[in-house]
Amino acid sequence: MLITILVLMGLIVGFNIFKTVMIKKYLSGAGAPPATVSTMVVKEESWQPQLSASGSLRAYRGVDLSTEVNGIVKIVNVKSGMDVKEGTTLVALTQDADIAQLHALQAQADLSKVINDRDRQQLAIDAISKNTFDSSAADYKAKTAQVEQQEALVAKKNLKAPFSGRVGIVSTNPGQFVNSGDKLMTIQTIDPIFVDFTMPQNVVDQLRKNQIVRLSSDAFGQKTFEGKVTAISPKVDMNTRNIQVEALVSNPDKKLLPGMFASLKIETGDQVRYMTVPQTAVTYNPYGSVMFLAKAGPEKDGKPTLEAQQVFVTTGTTRGDQVAILTGIKPGDTIVTSGQLKLKNGTPLIVNNSVEPSNNPNPKPQE
Repeated sequence: MLITILVLMGLIVGFNIFKTVMIKKYLSGAGAPPATVSTMVVKEESWQPQLSASGSLRAYRGVDLSTEVNGIVKIVNVKSGMDVKEGTTLVALTQDADIAQLHALQAQADLSKVINDRDRQQLAIDAISKNTFDSSAADYKAKTAQVEQQEALVAKKNLKAPFSGRVGIVSTNPGQFVNSGDKLMTIQTIDPIFVDFTMPQNVVDQLRKNQIVRLSSDAFGQKTFEGKVTAISPKVDMNTRNIQVEALVSNPDKKLLPGMFASLKIETGDQVRYMTVPQTAVTYNPYGSVMFLAKAGPEKDGKPTLEAQQVFVTTGTTRGDQVAILTGIKPGDTIVTSGQLKLKNGTPLIVNNSVEPSNNPNPKPQE
C-alpha cells in the first residue's frame, strides 16, 4: 500500500512538472500578444516662438460723466450707444437764471470799463488823482472777474464730451433733478483698445515694446485681432512675481468691449523648425521622457510585422496639443501616438488610425 501511494504521488508530481514545462514552452513560442496602437510619421514643422497669456480689455479712454453742480435737466442731446465727438454737449441743466445774472454782471463790467477808460483820459491831463484812477481800474478788474466766474458757472451746467467716443446707457431724462457727482452716463473710446495682462518674471527678457500681439476671445470664435505691446511695467509684483504688460489692439469694428476676457499670443522671435508630435505620444516618468517607435519586426507567415521600441527623448516647448522634440528621434520615424501604457520593447503592434489623438496647434474649447 505504501509503495502504491508513493507511486501515485510521484505520478501526480511528475504530471504537474510536465504541465508547467509545456506551458512555458508554449508561451515562449507564442510570444507576447499584439497591442493595438495609433501611429504617425514624424516631420518637421515651422514654429513661431511665442508666449501665452490671459488678460482683460480696457478702453483707450473711458470715464463716468457727472456734473459739478446741482440742477434740473433741461436737454438730453444723446441716446444710448451713440458715437459723439469731443466737445459735444451731452446734457444741459436749467440755466436761465444764471444767464440772466451773467448779463447783469457783463453790464456792470462794461460800465466799469467805460469809467476806467474815462479816468485814464482824465489822469493824462491831471484832472483826477492817481488814486481815483487806480480805484476805477481795480473795480473794472473785479467786475471782469465776476463775469468770468459766472461764465464758468454757466459752463458747468452744460455737460460736454471730454473726448470722442461711444456713450453708454443713458437713463437721464429732462425734468430730472441731479446732484453734483451723480453718474449720468459713461463714455468710452474703444478703437483702439487696451489689453492688460501679466507675465512671469522669468520671461521678462523676452518682452519688449512693439512686439506683435494676437488676441482672441471666446465671444468671436476663431477670429483674431492684432496689436502691439505699448508698455512694460518697470517693477515686478512682490506677491505674484509677475510683471504687468499693456498692449494696444486695433478695433475698427468696435466689437471688442472693455472688460472682456482675452487670450493672447506674443511673438518673441524668428520662426524655427521643430520635430512636432502630439503631446499624447510622450510618456513622462522619473527616468525621463519616453516615446515608442514602430519598428519592423520578424516576418510572420511571410508578412511584415511591427514591434515597439522604447526611446528616451528630449522635449522642448509646447503649443496647443503639440510638443517639440529636440533629440531622440528623427524625421521619417514612425511613432506610437496612443496606446503606450501596455507596451514594452518587442511588443507586436497592430496599427489602427481610425481614431487619432488631437494634434491641433491652436485648439479651441468645445462645449
